[in-house]
Amino acid sequence: MRIAAIDLGTNSFHLVIADTKPNGSFRVVASEKEMVRLGESGADMKLLTEEAMERGIACLRRFKAIIAARKVKAIRAIATSAIREAENRDIFIRRARAEVGISIDIISGVEEGRLIYLGVLQAVPIFSKRSLVLDIGGGSTEYVVGERGSVKVVASLKLGAIRLTKKFGLAERPSLRAIESARKHIVGELTPISREIRKRKFIVAAGSSGTIQAIASIIAATRTGLTSSQAINVRLNNFKFSYSEVRVVVRKLLSESSAIDRKRIPGLDEKRADIIIAGALILEESMRLLGIKELMVSSYALREGVIYDYIRHLRTDGSAHGKISDVREQSVRHLGEISNYEQTHAEHVAALSLSLFDQTLRLHHLGTDERKYLYYASLLHDIGYHISHTEHHQHSYYIISHADLLGFTNEEIEIIANIARYHRKSHPKLKHEGFARLQSDEHRDLVRKLSAIIRIAEGLDRGNISIIRSVDCRINRNSVEIRLKPKKNAPRDLELEIWGAERKKMLFEEVYGRQVRFVEV
Repeated sequence: MRIAAIDLGTNSFHLVIADTKPNGSFRVVASEKEMVRLGESGADMKLLTEEAMERGIACLRRFKAIIAARKVKAIRAIATSAIREAENRDIFIRRARAEVGISIDIISGVEEGRLIYLGVLQAVPIFSKRSLVLDIGGGSTEYVVGERGSVKVVASLKLGAIRLTKKFGLAERPSLRAIESARKHIVGELTPISREIRKRKFIVAAGSSGTIQAIASIIAATRTGLTSSQAINVRLNNFKFSYSEVRVVVRKLLSESSAIDRKRIPGLDEKRADIIIAGALILEESMRLLGIKELMVSSYALREGVIYDYIRHLRTDGSAHGKISDVREQSVRHLGEISNYEQTHAEHVAALSLSLFDQTLRLHHLGTDERKYLYYASLLHDIGYHISHTEHHQHSYYIISHADLLGFTNEEIEIIANIARYHRKSHPKLKHEGFARLQSDEHRDLVRKLSAIIRIAEGLDRGNISIIRSVDCRINRNSVEIRLKPKKNAPRDLELEIWGAERKKMLFEEVYGRQVRFVEV
């Protein structure tokens, strides 16, 4: 079933269209965003201006056209702070229904926080941890503490980037007095609930919303020296930044003499230049008061939470949380599925790779994170086949590196893509663009170590019939003997598998300094 969620925010309207899956998860097939500035009327946000309503209706018409073209079966539109607080909200809601054919649901700030938490769970791997999620919108900021899909604390405060910009005159170059007044206001609003949040002893903090992504983009550009046009293409989902980095961003924003000057800051979307100071102050004071040393960025928020909640209510078996606990594997397997991967072969190569990894620990000295990279790369190593057989390893790299894999940082995606790319043909070389793009020599060394393992595992399923039951590694001073046990009632011997692995063992011998020998038991 194809469904759509529309988030009518104070600053922007968002549309997400998704296909539901049998296990209760979903796949996003389209998304749109428009900066409508619905809550621009003033700091009290008591009225929607005629101009703002016209922009909102025009945006909804465009969204409705997209929805019709995508053959969506159900729509849920959610209104947040600006519409929630406006005295003339009924006029806008009636117009949306009459002129566009979209019914809008107004939700409370607490409900908004719950849905945001559900959305974030599906983008970053925090399901099993006591987590704090914050979302800085145009009119309000939501704070949610949850664990394993259950909300423990939720608060919605009237702290928003547009609201504070209007209230304290922060659009251009605010005075020191205005900045100090804004800070005191934020602290005054947040302090009453900050004690309750800190008492819950959250382990990890995640943030969603355009404000947080904008600040993350500035930090990413600062770290890497990217220009604004380059920084726009940086994946921010699962990107992490520190409180000290936020303080640096705030100082940088306040040092500029106007919104026009702020537009030149690398990484900053120029459409946010007039409201970014207010958003940055909210984030800085929130991190300080709540003791957040590091924040993880989620690309999913309210609209994805609306999609998930809708699916959950459709299901009657109570299994909607299904695979949220492992958003990474779910995202990887989804990429494999849409790429028509040969699942049996991929899973057999993954099993052989992990067995070789576990048995050669004293050679590579890698940990659980690296083991997972190998696993994910093994599942995806052949997905380029549906583009080209002869160069499918390069196509696998391209597909993975450009995929929106949830729960991963940009660099983790690059590592996985490189491991998959080097499961065959050429060994890793700096002249290869993808390998050179890795951030450090440490990561390049990691790719070489894991590629050496996946090459052997892939060679051991040369016939694509999963004939090998188990591998047993005997590590000696100068050699590694890999003993192969076929499955019971195997249709033939392992000659073809040994031949395939022999052709791919050179990288392993080069990286680990051991001769490799294969023996059929």
